[in-house]
Amino acid sequence: MQGFELAYDYFDPEAELLREALTSTGNGYFCTRGTAEWEDPGPSHYPGTYAHGGYNRETTIFDGRPVLNEDLVNLPNWLVLKLRIEDGPAVGFDEIDLLDYKHVYDIRLAMVRREMRFLDRAGRETTLRSRRFVSMAHSHQAGIEWTIVPENWSGRVEIVTALDGRMTNHIVARYRELEGRHLDPVSPRTFGPETIALEVQTRQSHLYIAEAARTRVFPDGDRRPADVERSLHQMQDYIQQILAFDVEQGRPVRVEKMVSLFTSHDNAITEPLAAAGRHVLRYPDFAEALAEHEAAWTELWDGCDVRLPREERAQLLLRLHIAHVLQVCSRHTARHDAGVPARGLNGEAYRGHVFWDELYVYPFLNLRLPEITRALLLYRYRRLTEARAAAAEAGYQGAMFPWQSGSDGTEETQSVHLNPLSGKWDPDLSRNQRHVNAAIFYNVWRYYQATADLEFLRDYGAELMLEIARFWASIAHYNPRRERYEIHGVMGPDEFHEKYPGAPEPGLRNNAYTNAMVAWITATIPQVLDLLPAGRAAWLRDRLNVTDEELRLWEDMSRRMYIPFHDGVISQFEGYADLEELDWDHYRTKYGNIQRMDRILKAEGEDPNRYKVSKQADAVMLFFLFGDDELRELFERLGYGYDADLARRTIDYYDRRTSHGSTLSFVTYAGVLAPLDPQSAWERFMVALESDVGDVQGGTTKEGIHMGVMSGTLDLLQRGFLGTDVTGDVLRLNPRLLDRLEGAAFSMRFRGTSLRVHLEDGELKVLAQAEGFRGPLRVGVGDDVRTLGPGETCVFPLPAQAAPVRR
Repeated sequence: MQGFELAYDYFDPEAELLREALTSTGNGYFCTRGTAEWEDPGPSHYPGTYAHGGYNRETTIFDGRPVLNEDLVNLPNWLVLKLRIEDGPAVGFDEIDLLDYKHVYDIRLAMVRREMRFLDRAGRETTLRSRRFVSMAHSHQAGIEWTIVPENWSGRVEIVTALDGRMTNHIVARYRELEGRHLDPVSPRTFGPETIALEVQTRQSHLYIAEAARTRVFPDGDRRPADVERSLHQMQDYIQQILAFDVEQGRPVRVEKMVSLFTSHDNAITEPLAAAGRHVLRYPDFAEALAEHEAAWTELWDGCDVRLPREERAQLLLRLHIAHVLQVCSRHTARHDAGVPARGLNGEAYRGHVFWDELYVYPFLNLRLPEITRALLLYRYRRLTEARAAAAEAGYQGAMFPWQSGSDGTEETQSVHLNPLSGKWDPDLSRNQRHVNAAIFYNVWRYYQATADLEFLRDYGAELMLEIARFWASIAHYNPRRERYEIHGVMGPDEFHEKYPGAPEPGLRNNAYTNAMVAWITATIPQVLDLLPAGRAAWLRDRLNVTDEELRLWEDMSRRMYIPFHDGVISQFEGYADLEELDWDHYRTKYGNIQRMDRILKAEGEDPNRYKVSKQADAVMLFFLFGDDELRELFERLGYGYDADLARRTIDYYDRRTSHGSTLSFVTYAGVLAPLDPQSAWERFMVALESDVGDVQGGTTKEGIHMGVMSGTLDLLQRGFLGTDVTGDVLRLNPRLLDRLEGAAFSMRFRGTSLRVHLEDGELKVLAQAEGFRGPLRVGVGDDVRTLGPGETCVFPLPAQAAPVRR
């Protein structure tokens, strides 16, 4: 498989933190940044290891006021390997002259490699090659292999191998005033002469984390480890071994460090330290462990790879994004109580919290690894009790999920937010983005449509959906003058507008995206109840006390939610038309990058709420989440006109007034433009693909990759350009931009059946795999709908006007 390497051929200390995030290695249980093993934390390097559910709360005092923050904790650093030559200083980038250097991320294996040839201060020339992976075959396993070649010298070397529990959370500059110490020492220990181990505990959540490391030295070509001199040093939160041995000029020596990581959240263990030690003693050598890891990834690529032979750059970045998504959301994840941190498991931005970004993550998984989506949705279901309590405390009914969720589902959004441009802490009103509730409902329904998993809907999904519908009914109120239902005091996805200019109270009236989503939710609920077995539906209605009167209310809301319009477009919210226009040319000339116009305006003493300026797609989101037919049905049900040009007018209007301060915005606009202006959509698709690897937001990716944009680009390809959609029991495809998609091939899984899809020479071929077939299976292109049997292939001719353009 070609096109599987992200490579850097020189060392750049200014770019190293970004490269560390992009070359992270993980397996859906834990993930470790791509930091060089020999480097300590500093301005250019940040070792970070994070595990699902590894949260801890701390309190910081600002002006005598306590500010609580919950973080995804930076766990003990298992990477530490250092080389000392003849009692010299430990080899590090600041201590040597680099002659050659290469830093490679092997996307196919999610493995980071480094190779460097250097001169030390004594003029000795050495080559050091490093390979590292976090095992996709065994969730607790990781391994490092070094190959050391003394090029022009012989002598004695020392290898320092350590586990470092002195880690703190401090990579995000704007959080550094918040308490970043989360770990307390518990115990270092050894498991025999080759193995060291360390256990720590989070300070508030009392989560135990244990790591064990077995380090061996292998002479050139020898499968048996060498007998080396070992010395041990340990403190409460740090343990190391020093391995001393002789090397000969030109003869390679391998060092292997096999590592296990456990936490007290894990199943089938007595306690983490014993488990870590026991497992690492059983691990095979690096080569065998790597082979098992490779086999696991081969299976994943078989179902998840996307071939795009005409677009080499897009191909590489799509595969990079697939690898990162699977490192955060794998089958290992499905065995844990895990959500989707918006910035993955390789940084500390957003403090590791779960937002609405999962809306962009699930579509790719739904049609490939739906069992992972199912498990991630259970993260929300398990926190339904907290969501109910939050709604009740706010005076509402049903379930009100938090804008930022962490360990237990309580609201983790801070009340203040640091503006790095002004240095001031501003009020943070973003918790009023109640549309996270709508996203959860949407995610459950789209999962069901892709899988027909009635068992999930029966046991978990329907209850979630009913309680979310009940919340919206309680937060809405009826306006007799308009004869419409309205929702006040909320924010939409555009976070630049938190309230009305000069208003003392937070929130906006009638955010169009929110109100339209509520109309769709209340229209969908009857379908949900009809799908359930009659006895289950009756039991659920009785348990939740869902009355006939309540169902009638939801039915009425589905027909009479208020949607504001102005100048022939959907208004982002009521009163948006009265806001001032922004002088975009002035700010672009003055600042260049104006994606975060809110921070710029606030630093100038202005209020972003005064202007028609959006951070990201808001009303436009409707055209991203729903097809044209779905939206027409929704708006006509509400009694609003839906002419053929409404989408284009609305999208163009807000496109001119959006700064794209969130990378999700590039995904959304590319998606909505795909059927209207495919070439412009492709250009934005490429911007989204490049956004993390190019760090377009000027320093945010080093704090953690953006899960939403990485998954969103994969969804863009399948939904925006290949036109994948589920209507009823039919999987539909409507490819666009065939000149770019010529030769595209990928796998999908629809309602339990694996499909192979290939687009070539103006034809779309769909093969239903015989193995595991669950039929009958209906697939369509336009009005041409076919039924596929096991092992059968359907060939759909594509419209002549969409035929490939030969280059």
